[in-house]
Parts: sequence; C-alpha cells; structure tokens
Amino acid sequence: MAKVPDGFHQVRAHIRRNPKPRSAKRMSGWMIAGLCAGAWLWGQVFGFGTAAPAPADPNPAVSTPADR
Repeated sequence: MAKVPDGFHQVRAHIRRNPKPRSAKRMSGWMIAGLCAGAWLWGQVFGFGTAAPAPADPNPAVSTPADR
C-alpha cells in the first residue's frame, strides 16, 4: 500500500485531502436566496414605506366646456 502524502488521509480505498479550518462561516447560496425571499415577502405584506397617492386637485383646469 502506498504512503499517504502530507495533508491527506486515507479513507477505505480513497486518499482524501485533510479538512482546512474555516476562519469565518460563509453564507450559502440557499441562505442568500432565503434572505432575498424574506425581504421580498416583507415588502409585499408591509410595504417599504411607499408614499400615499397624491390627493386629486380640487380645482381642475378647464379643458372643454361642460355643456357638450
């Protein structure tokens, strides 16, 4: 049986690379998709502070006579 090189270990009949320590957890693609979906749903339910529609002008401009 061949000697396993440094930085590797043998599992059954396979030679595998040793795991490296992670300094910080990375955000997975599913987590990012979930956050985007949550923000979209929040906007659908509660809104993002959309302004109220402007009130209609009480004195509309005259464009055509009313007797037509």
